[in-house]
Amino acid sequence: MILRVATAAATVAALMSTPAMARDNVSIAGSSTVLPFATIVAERLGRNPAFNTPVVESGGSSVGKKGVCDGIGTEFIDIGNASSRMKTKELEYCDTNGVKLTEIKVGYDGIVVANSKSAPQLKVSLSDLGKALTAKVAIDGKMVDNPYKTWNDVNPALPNIAIRVYGPPTTSGTRASFAEIVNEKAYCGKDADAKAALKAAGLKSKQCRAMRTDGAYIEAGEQDNLIVQKLQEDKDAFGIFGFSYLDQNSDSIQGSELSGVAPTFEAIADGSYKASRALYFYVKHQHIGVVPGIEEYMAEWTKYWDEDGILADAGMIPMPTTEREEMAARMKSLPVLKASDLK
Repeated sequence: MILRVATAAATVAALMSTPAMARDNVSIAGSSTVLPFATIVAERLGRNPAFNTPVVESGGSSVGKKGVCDGIGTEFIDIGNASSRMKTKELEYCDTNGVKLTEIKVGYDGIVVANSKSAPQLKVSLSDLGKALTAKVAIDGKMVDNPYKTWNDVNPALPNIAIRVYGPPTTSGTRASFAEIVNEKAYCGKDADAKAALKAAGLKSKQCRAMRTDGAYIEAGEQDNLIVQKLQEDKDAFGIFGFSYLDQNSDSIQGSELSGVAPTFEAIADGSYKASRALYFYVKHQHIGVVPGIEEYMAEWTKYWDEDGILADAGMIPMPTTEREEMAARMKSLPVLKASDLK
């Protein structure tokens, strides 16, 4: 593995030898959820006078995964951040461009549905949440366009206020994870009426991942802090984003109880809060040893990702010790990500 990486690095170094292509800092882009954690790690590495501070940008998980696969050379990013795991089709795009990756899991995060603290806390089942936000719902044995205007329409026990939820766009890993966990698995995968209607139509529960486009669900971009701002301005609205943004703004917003469990650090860590997912970054082999600081940036994560680290203070849910040890070993052995790893 070391020989292969060294050989690849030598090839890329030749490609990057012209001044126009030179770059002396690590370039990272992707998930807005991973962004604050990656920024902390980058800034810590930047305190080392031997390395420039890595540049960390947002854009969404899709941007991170596609960007790291776009090609080889310093016009392309070195590392892609993601709050949803790479899919086989995304890895095939990497293969098409000759890019080799290693997948590193760095921690966990909860997906929260939050609102202003000046309004009542929402207590909703995962199934009803999916029923409120998925584009198609089961009515009279058929899958039809979602007609529900208020939460009370979905379930009489819920508030009689308009369904208005700000959330991330299609490029977001948070949205992809939410759609899978809530719309697909909790609603269409478990609701008896939805299962029957899907079966009658010859459809699978994956069809339920599509979010509403009639104004009940409002795309608010990749900046989760802007969604937080919307909630502070509109007490009847809700927002979907990562737990860290709730944790950092708990003075003004509150998380909804999903199926009886509130989004807390402990509930996400022990798995009782079901709307959670892993956080990743994908590092490009061909840039290691060419762009200075990539290996050191990876190693920097290991200093801060435990239960008492600054990343936990910022809202990231740490992995168990065994997983941290496994990922730290991966950073050194750099196994090439294969399609079979993603199944």
